[in-house]
Amino acid sequence: MTVYFHEEDLPDGVLADGPVAVDTETMGLLTPRDRLCVVQISDGQGDEHLVRFAPGSDYAAPNLKKILGDPERLKLYHFGRFDIAAIQHYLGVLAAPAYCTKIASRLIRTYTDRHGLKELVRELAGQEISKQQQSSDWGAPQLSDAQKEYAASDVRYLHVLRAELDRRLAREGRTQLAQACFDFLPHRAVLDLAGWPETDIFAHI
Repeated sequence: MTVYFHEEDLPDGVLADGPVAVDTETMGLLTPRDRLCVVQISDGQGDEHLVRFAPGSDYAAPNLKKILGDPERLKLYHFGRFDIAAIQHYLGVLAAPAYCTKIASRLIRTYTDRHGLKELVRELAGQEISKQQQSSDWGAPQLSDAQKEYAASDVRYLHVLRAELDRRLAREGRTQLAQACFDFLPHRAVLDLAGWPETDIFAHI
């Protein structure tokens, strides 16, 4: 298991075919204001790749964009709504089709209100991850080893989580409902960017 660090783009040919786990690190939670700093990606084979973007980046990243924009390659997220919006805004590609472990967890783990990645990894993968670097400065000139490890851990277990969540969704007859939510997720991200971040357009009032 190795964490690879790249500047401005992903090298060609470093990922196997099939689904990829994706996450992002930004300067904050307001996508148009808080720039995209890092994209993490993993093919589930044991390595993670971190792509860091400098201040003033043009976000060209042709190799990364090709993978993220591939309509035949599933992208696995945890709270994909945020990551898809950030990728769309800064890289200009709609990173779909999508699978979101947080949505799957909310649909199947109805016995708890704890749907964070840390809790999911502990219960479903039997591993412990640290969230200590979550609010650190991702725009710093140099990222610490702790930041790199944190970023990598955000994509390290998503393939494993998907397999277990899919098993439980099938067991409870909720697979089709989950898929409908995943299909809508990119549209929810676009609504966020278009100015409806907190509005439930399905609400009566």
